Amino acid sequence: MGQLSQFGRPFWMLNIMEMIERLAYYGVRVVIPIYIAQADEINGLHFTQIQKGTIFFVWALVQSLVPMFSGGFADRYGYKRTIATSVFLAATGYILMATQRDYYAFMFGCSVLALGTAVFKPGIQGTLVQTISKETSSVGWGTFYMVVNIGGFLGPPLAHYLYGISWPAVFYGCAGIVSLNLLMLLTYKEVPAGGDQKGTPWTIFKTTCVNMSRPWWIVPVGMVGIALVFLLQFPKPIQMAVVGLSLGALIVRTTRVGAFIWLMSGFWLMFMQLFDMLPNFIVDWVDSSAIVTALSLPSWMTDVTPRGTMITQEWMINANSGLIVIFVIFVSYLVSRMRRLTSILLGMTISAAGLVAAGFTMSGYLCILGIMLFSVGEMLASPKMNEYLGVIAPEGQKALYMGYANIPLAIGWSYGSLMGGEVYDKLGDKANLSLNYLATKFGIVSGMAQDTIVSKVQATGVDPTRAAQVVADAFVQGEGISRVKATEFLGIVSGMDAAQTTTMLWNTYHPYKLWYQFAAIGIASSIGIAIYSYFAHRWQTKDV
Repeated sequence: MGQLSQFGRPFWMLNIMEMIERLAYYGVRVVIPIYIAQADEINGLHFTQIQKGTIFFVWALVQSLVPMFSGGFADRYGYKRTIATSVFLAATGYILMATQRDYYAFMFGCSVLALGTAVFKPGIQGTLVQTISKETSSVGWGTFYMVVNIGGFLGPPLAHYLYGISWPAVFYGCAGIVSLNLLMLLTYKEVPAGGDQKGTPWTIFKTTCVNMSRPWWIVPVGMVGIALVFLLQFPKPIQMAVVGLSLGALIVRTTRVGAFIWLMSGFWLMFMQLFDMLPNFIVDWVDSSAIVTALSLPSWMTDVTPRGTMITQEWMINANSGLIVIFVIFVSYLVSRMRRLTSILLGMTISAAGLVAAGFTMSGYLCILGIMLFSVGEMLASPKMNEYLGVIAPEGQKALYMGYANIPLAIGWSYGSLMGGEVYDKLGDKANLSLNYLATKFGIVSGMAQDTIVSKVQATGVDPTRAAQVVADAFVQGEGISRVKATEFLGIVSGMDAAQTTTMLWNTYHPYKLWYQFAAIGIASSIGIAIYSYFAHRWQTKDV
């Protein structure tokens, strides 16, 4: 309490603003994987998992790379002006997402929201850094992280309520909520940035690149090259070659700050799967009906599905934010005397174990346990990353360095989105696996004529009239059995109910294996941080 009393009014107002922004953001973020790509979601967009991954790829690049430069602009032009601009952009993005159902138009709406979020963060975090000292930084960042997760915790029930109205209501509601921050800007005086007030956009850009590598142009050339080969959908060997060469050049010519940023990218690649891939995984595979029965959970936390009454995926994932809200300040206090890099290393390792645990079985209990374990690792690693960058940032470049915190998120989230989309499309998407099973076991393949499918269904023992009806309901000309109806159709053909069909697909295709490669990347990054920490001990004071 002694340290908390040292924080002034701007500190607390900033925390409230962050909570409002996160409430709106996670009101959309926790449900949007379902809206975009869940095959059986009524009124969803029904894009493929690969398309979802591409949307998140673009979203990640915009939201995470722009702060490399918007942080410098916040230092240069003022924090309040930057925040106001971000609120207008975010509200516009939500409105576009509510109204656009075409693939590229919806992607554009997501990009506008991402731009607003990217402009918001350095303004908020840059102001925050100016309001805390080195002695209060651990508790200050822990408090900030707790408030972030209060917003994140309230987002899922908000989304669940608005979703009960309609999908557009989710986006319109979040646009209204984020707009409240325009009023919050009136509640405190501007905090001086302390930056160079004479810089131009070009000098800000170059300063960022110089801080990342020598010579400065390696960063923009490398990042543009990586982005282009993915956006233009080059063959995978070319993609891997460009990524390898670009990252190799960046690592060889990187600065100490740059080395830290590249290593943290693996953590964020792993971390973002909690929000990008796990929602679909829970809806497809996890059975939480036993928890609903044991705890007599209310209807506003559950969803009636063909497999029974389940906890909604947003409330399952909300165990992450809930645990952080309760324990992050306590954890921050416990590790306040621990070296920041040691805390990060420990957190990354625990998070990797939690990610595997969350998807290792179909058990709802173990899934929640894995999410909670992941959250413990997040509390140890994520706040300390921001704190570490804030402590080593030169005076007058605080918001710029806070912007750097988004670079590993850009690398990890963007590549992880493409990787996750492809991996889940092949190994985890229940609709796609149902189509595979139909082809393998029943000879019902893509593009097959409707009459032929009816004959094959009849061969399984289904009544001819019933066979014609179910095929007509699931058939799409030129496609065959549609992805939207694939799992339901498989259940009819195989004579199984929804729960039995899911178990059969789980035992046949082992979708839990998709988590192993993401956890392996997290462990590899942990090893890199351990090596970095050894050398950093020589570069910096022992308490850093």
